[in-house]
Amino acid sequence: MRQIIYYVASSLDGYIAGPNEDVSGYVGSGSGVDKYFEDLQHFDTVIMGKNTYEFGYKFGLKPGQKAYPHMKHFIFSNHLVLEKADPDVQVKKMDIREVENLRQKDGTDIYLCGGGQFATWLLKNQQIDQVKIKLNPLILGGGIKLFEGLEETYTLELLGSEVYEKGLQIMSYRVIYK
Repeated sequence: MRQIIYYVASSLDGYIAGPNEDVSGYVGSGSGVDKYFEDLQHFDTVIMGKNTYEFGYKFGLKPGQKAYPHMKHFIFSNHLVLEKADPDVQVKKMDIREVENLRQKDGTDIYLCGGGQFATWLLKNQQIDQVKIKLNPLILGGGIKLFEGLEETYTLELLGSEVYEKGLQIMSYRVIYK
């Protein structure tokens, strides 16, 4: 079964974006960022929620377009409608069976791209296998949390940690479900 890897940038205080979805303070270049882009090449599938997909519009992404040219995209939403979409961009209902079906298909592990609400939904349904954090030397004080509205405690096992210039770290964890 394919694993789902939540690979995401975070501030020290656990925000994937600051107030007004601001990500301008994150480390944007260097060997740590290069490592992230290199790692993305190993995925053939990306999943995300509606808010994360639409966040790409701020950076020139058009509705129905692929954010990652080499990946199949699955956008999970009960409300998003894409009139003209690339054949590799599909909208799926927020149904955990849809996620489980994707995990059963042939392919690489699945890249979970951002989305504190979507990530929380997946975690609560025991669908995230790894959390890979690009930890930025930054305190945002507010914004979009790494996980939104979690009420349970989850234990993680450290798989590896790398330190890069500009204070960026990439840490990989396995999620341990009880």
